[in-house]
Amino acid sequence: MLVQEGGGSVRVSEAALTEIVRRAVASVEGARLRKGRRRLGVEIQDGRARAELQLAVVYGRVLPDVSAAVQERVADALVRMCDVEVEAIDVTVEQLERAR
Repeated sequence: MLVQEGGGSVRVSEAALTEIVRRAVASVEGARLRKGRRRLGVEIQDGRARAELQLAVVYGRVLPDVSAAVQERVADALVRMCDVEVEAIDVTVEQLERAR
């Protein structure tokens, strides 16, 4: 739940949150969410957001740089689209992929 006031409330579905995060990650060159994950670890409570993401990164990329870029893009997307304060975006690189 994002907003609850006298006039009603605003909720964001898990599917919508997943799409926001997926697109933010995809905007970072060389990174993607790891396949095979049924759910993202994204929570929004009391106007605060936390995310735990598992990534696949193209081999040869500087992993701390890609991870920091993902954290920045995901946090920006959540702030911009959901109007929340981001507590943490935890990133784990679980897979390396061949360059395309």
